[in-house]
Amino acid sequence: MLENQKIRPHQVIGPLGEPLTLDSLPPAGTTRWVVRRKAEVVAAVSGGLLSVDEVCERYDLTVEEFAGWQRAVERSGMPGLRVTRIQHYKSLYERQQKY
Repeated sequence: MLENQKIRPHQVIGPLGEPLTLDSLPPAGTTRWVVRRKAEVVAAVSGGLLSVDEVCERYDLTVEEFAGWQRAVERSGMPGLRVTRIQHYKSLYERQQKY
């Protein structure tokens, strides 16, 4: 019974320092994913506003795709979410792990 009574925040701090609420997140069904929108969704999950399952259902994402966004933010911050720079940041991260 207690598992179903999760306490969720009404807002979390977004990637640019602004408050994020469910209403301020990208709309459900978003298909054009710019860096800021990806970062907002990752921040919402990190802050407990939504669960990974809820995000995947709401935005029609796979768990693997969302996990890739999370890894990119953890490794390189918002710049790591740029599609054109994924390979650059991936190789940079792999080089850092060697030392």
